[in-house]
Amino acid sequence: MTLILKKKLPVIEFLKKENIPIENFSDFIVNGVKPLNIAILNLMPNKETTELQLLRLLDSQQFSVKVEFVYVATHKTKNTSEDYLKKHYKSFEEIKNQKWDGMIITGAPVELLEFEEVDYWTELKNIMDWAVSNVTSAFFICWGAQAALNHYYQIPKYKLSEKMFGVFYHPINHISPITNGFQNPYLAPHSRHTEVIRKDIEKISDLKIISESEEAGVYIVANEKKKQFFVTGHSEYDVNTLKDEYLRDVNKGLPINKPRNYFLNNNENIAPLKTWDEHAKLLFSNWLNYYVSPFQKQ
Repeated sequence: MTLILKKKLPVIEFLKKENIPIENFSDFIVNGVKPLNIAILNLMPNKETTELQLLRLLDSQQFSVKVEFVYVATHKTKNTSEDYLKKHYKSFEEIKNQKWDGMIITGAPVELLEFEEVDYWTELKNIMDWAVSNVTSAFFICWGAQAALNHYYQIPKYKLSEKMFGVFYHPINHISPITNGFQNPYLAPHSRHTEVIRKDIEKISDLKIISESEEAGVYIVANEKKKQFFVTGHSEYDVNTLKDEYLRDVNKGLPINKPRNYFLNNNENIAPLKTWDEHAKLLFSNWLNYYVSPFQKQ
């Protein structure tokens, strides 16, 4: 089908080169077809990279998907100009009076801070409270998942002794439409310094651990009744994202191990493969089909 985006969003040119069909907001309204409305609260520092990663995965064969990117007004980003945000994003105040079929809240490079130390924590809590009544299904990624689990269910995060970094196998623990079509086990990438743990999640009867990794820990947690999904890894990552993060930290002189199970023969000079590509596409497709769509499959 079609992605419906703001006309001048820069990543559109990349999507068109990949033959992903694009309509702009005004043109699509004229066509009179109702799309799925998805709001993406993009907390990642490199906005355009994350936009492109997520939009590729929201390109659906079944639905037209209209995407609005959202920013937090109480945080001044160092990596993206205010002009860019004002031109291509909306604030929470600008979207809060609308109902949304789906919302994605991304990760953020603040995981080593206590939640209350994050300068936009109050605004984020307000958005998460609002989402319960105004969003059909919410999808939280990495730190966004940890933040939501803490806010909704008081589940703590714990600092790891070293960064969880690489691509790991994940068996399926609990049958759910969100994992429909997955291989068992399947591969997914992680890049984080903190974790949530099984024993805390199991105290909450409404939560189910859909999938976890022996090496990387809990991965997909769900409250299916409320259509909330908490994904602690980065299935949206491109093939070179882990490599770029590794080389960035090496160049900064930061302590970092090579991402595990990623480079062939553990050699960073050999181009990696996107071994999680099928999983990533299915994860987002299942979310749209089974939880976001008003014509949800049974």
